Amino acid sequence: MIVRENVKDFDLDHIFDCGQCFRWEKQPDGSYTGLAAGRQPVNIAFHPYEGQRYAGTLIIDNAEEADFEAFWSGYLDLGRDYGSIKSQLGKNDSVMAKAIEFGEGLRILQQEHWETLVSFIISQNNNIARIKGCIHALCENFGALAGEYKGKQYFKLPEANVLAALTEEDLAVCKLGYRAKYLIETAKIVKEDNCESLMRMNQRGVDEAFAYLTGLFGVGPKVANCIMLFSMGKYDSFPIDTWVKQAMSKLYGIDQKNVKEMARYAETNFGAYGGIAQQYLFYYMKSL
Repeated sequence: MIVRENVKDFDLDHIFDCGQCFRWEKQPDGSYTGLAAGRQPVNIAFHPYEGQRYAGTLIIDNAEEADFEAFWSGYLDLGRDYGSIKSQLGKNDSVMAKAIEFGEGLRILQQEHWETLVSFIISQNNNIARIKGCIHALCENFGALAGEYKGKQYFKLPEANVLAALTEEDLAVCKLGYRAKYLIETAKIVKEDNCESLMRMNQRGVDEAFAYLTGLFGVGPKVANCIMLFSMGKYDSFPIDTWVKQAMSKLYGIDQKNVKEMARYAETNFGAYGGIAQQYLFYYMKSL
């Protein structure tokens, strides 16, 4: 079991319920159980200190101390000063300040590239509950066993070479619809160099990563930006989906059809933290 005190700017609901990940399930006690990057399943709990909702004790069950530095600290982005980021984003922007106040414990998870690519291809024109169901079915039917936690088995995401060998008929059990073809064709491309090109994209510039991702089957600008933000450390990426279009229109007065202006506004006003700003807006807009 991993225990860390004085973890700040942290809230499990804000992190796991903001549309950036799909393999975590909330438990009756408020903790979340799930898995990431093919590791064994864990349970993550957070106990705020009295009078401090976003600072407290982090507990990760079913993981060893060595796993914290090797993976979980980075995955949960605990090394980043979100207090400073929130201060910068909200300093001269009352709209952003309100969005931050609503999702103050949000952090951007540093997810595995392939898992994020598959997840966001499935996410297209889909709601979160259905995305989770599709990914669960994909893992349970075609993924290797990752481990057990409290009597429940958890399965890894199938690797690219496994997906590439399947047919749309094979994937029918996962109810992916037209996305099944996208996954198979993308897997065929990615497996050609054993995922090496995909894995290198976090070391490349935004333009190169964007060009690579949009060259994959079924990956458009929004999905590419999500992948860059949630797995490649490109925090200036600004994914624009239906919710963000509504937020930029309702909160900032930009025409809902003018996606280019939204992107320009984000680059000018949110800069290097555009992706983090996007998550605050996304989470806030869903509440209005």
